[in-house]
Amino acid sequence: MTARPPSGPPPRRDPGPGHIPATFLPGPARPAHPPAPPSAPAVPAVPAPGRHGVRPAGPLDPGERERLLRGAHHDPHALLGAHHAPGGVVFRALRPFAKSVTVCAKGLRAELLDEGDGLFAAVLPLAGIPAYRLLVRYAEAETEIEDPYRFLPALGELDLHLIGEGRHEELWQALGARPMEHQGVHGTRFTVWAPNAQGVRVVGDFNLWDGTGHPMRSLGATGVWELFVPGVGEGELYKFQITRPDGSHTMRADPMARRTEAPPATASVVHRSHHVWRDQEWMARRGERPVHQAPFSVYEVHLPSWRPGLSYRRLAEQLPAYVSDLGFTHVEFLPVAEHPFGGSWGYQITGFYAPTARLGTPDDFKYLVDALHRAGIGVIMDWVPAHFPRDEWALAEFDGRPLYEPQDPQRAAHPDWGTLEFDFGRTEVRNFLVANAVYWCQEFHIDGLRVDAVASMLYLDYSRQPGQWTPNAHGGRENLDAVAFLQEMNATVYRRCPGVVTIAEESTAWDGVTRPTHLTGPGGFGGLGFGLKWNMGWMHDSLEYVSKEPVHRKYHHGEMTFAMVYAYSENYVLPISHDEVVHGKRSLVSKMPGDWWQRRATHRAFLGFMWSHPGKQLLFMGQEFAQGAEWSESHGPDWWLLDPSYAAEADHRGVRDLVRDLNTRYRELPALWERDTDPAGFSWVDGDAAEDNVFAFLRFAADGSPLLVVSHFSPVVRPGYRLGVPGGIPLWEECLNTDALRYGGGGVIHPDPVKAEPVHHQGRPASVQLTLPPLATVWLRPAR
Repeated sequence: MTARPPSGPPPRRDPGPGHIPATFLPGPARPAHPPAPPSAPAVPAVPAPGRHGVRPAGPLDPGERERLLRGAHHDPHALLGAHHAPGGVVFRALRPFAKSVTVCAKGLRAELLDEGDGLFAAVLPLAGIPAYRLLVRYAEAETEIEDPYRFLPALGELDLHLIGEGRHEELWQALGARPMEHQGVHGTRFTVWAPNAQGVRVVGDFNLWDGTGHPMRSLGATGVWELFVPGVGEGELYKFQITRPDGSHTMRADPMARRTEAPPATASVVHRSHHVWRDQEWMARRGERPVHQAPFSVYEVHLPSWRPGLSYRRLAEQLPAYVSDLGFTHVEFLPVAEHPFGGSWGYQITGFYAPTARLGTPDDFKYLVDALHRAGIGVIMDWVPAHFPRDEWALAEFDGRPLYEPQDPQRAAHPDWGTLEFDFGRTEVRNFLVANAVYWCQEFHIDGLRVDAVASMLYLDYSRQPGQWTPNAHGGRENLDAVAFLQEMNATVYRRCPGVVTIAEESTAWDGVTRPTHLTGPGGFGGLGFGLKWNMGWMHDSLEYVSKEPVHRKYHHGEMTFAMVYAYSENYVLPISHDEVVHGKRSLVSKMPGDWWQRRATHRAFLGFMWSHPGKQLLFMGQEFAQGAEWSESHGPDWWLLDPSYAAEADHRGVRDLVRDLNTRYRELPALWERDTDPAGFSWVDGDAAEDNVFAFLRFAADGSPLLVVSHFSPVVRPGYRLGVPGGIPLWEECLNTDALRYGGGGVIHPDPVKAEPVHHQGRPASVQLTLPPLATVWLRPAR
């Protein structure tokens, strides 16, 4: 889990309901189609109301009128627009602040009667309802518009059925703001799920943030509200004004918005993608090899601070080249979904379907992913379905009652972060999250989702004391709804997006995190279905070991070997993540004891151990060049340490050179990744050399070819150190040594192949004698 500061300063408020500037001047008309050419015949006028059969419409029922005007009517289309009536067709429009409204159609031009409160209506002696427009005159301007209330619903029955079932796997295609052509007219369909609302109105720049004239209609038991607004297109700002069950109003950003304003502004933005993908080669081959049998070396990045000030497109110019040069196979982004407080690093999300606007548009983010793919680099994204912040313009009590969160306040409140947990037992909420996982993989070509804080989802008593939680139906502490959600999410993502991997940040011993969902484990639960799991135990144990003085490490030897007891219980990633280099934990090199040389040497030796240990590896930015300071999201990595003008530049550049070589050798040596999840791919040579602070083991490729790894965590040289090796290999050559001079080490290396002797040792038929460099890791392979 990530330590999260509380949500940030209060966001800027959009104009509240009913706000109108002192001088009301509508913008230019937004015709839904081009005006008629000058040569078109003039439209004949209908005589003034009251003559020749044109008459006032009957008054609205007082209750209906009152609900319509305060935004609490479930079906405004039944009152507004054009409807058959005795003696003709009744036209009614709601245009606040208008001086007059005139109906215009072929052969028709009739001014409606003013009924007060912005309502205009009349009965026209027509046999049928024509295709018409409204000519609206204000005090200082006149504009011709399409009437939103002459259109049928723009959301289909199948969409509504799938939403009701909680099985709409492309939910973003049905809900939110969608520019489209509907009944021959261009505009935007607005839809939102708000089942507890008395009414919903859409507000935005297009109506000066007064939703009185744009109430939405309820589409029945699904709780979805809809309105097609002609003339509204890409780039328009909008929100939903919701009338709560108690009659009060709240202004909310769209939960399904695909684009947002840049924080601290909070409005949603109508968006349509225009990005043309060029990563077809990557997408075609990304699923060729199962991820647990492939090289997988991850560079973790906080995009806003990697090189502060860079947009998505500027990042696309620099990040792929940097990551490719260092040889990482993947990047992992801390959450990119929109969040109000930058200090949360993206872990308190309000816009689950929108990349943060701090760095550009959604298409700009696609451009970055595209550039990484074309450089041969996979993209993993942190995804946060465990909780959301309480900001009053976002998801919390969205329609006046708990909706995305559980009804029980004690169950809803996350005890650690001051946020709200999702109600995983509600089908619509589960659908919102499952579709969101698919959305990032399908629309943005994301190759993997690292799911944050899984443990906090799985346990009802997570960070809660006795009396603060209620057992499940079987009397246990497991959150059965969360289990079902995670299983559904994983199964859906793997089915819809071949080649994608899901990764759990799960810090407990929950059985079957990476077991397929159809297989049941000893605990009686089916597997959660993740592809990989962060090995938090390895991370904490190994960092605890290397932080000790060398003289004390023998007492902690088991902390480095314990991970092999359970290494094959799950498919693991070994993470040195952002969480380990903040909040007083110090950077990786600063955790090491001793003087500066010893710290760097131990840092290098640890990386060599990490890259050769069973499991994939992840390293947070800045640690690849031994940054001494903790990471700060305000200024990012200390790139100046690599500046040639800095006296100790070689110290840091040497560590970065090592990381580059680690990744190069890693890709070249199948023994390090082909059998990561197979116990036959690993064998201890000596796991008990506590007095020497030595760990020696063999890794094996699928064809049996071995790699000998020796990590030595004492600051002394050990000559003549004998280790057992497999028979039949006469010479072993050193392929990596973290003590090499080019890395900043002391240069205690094996320049020539080491000859194996027919001396039985450590249960093996042959052995080699090595000179172990101080605080170093050495890799040896059969000489070629």
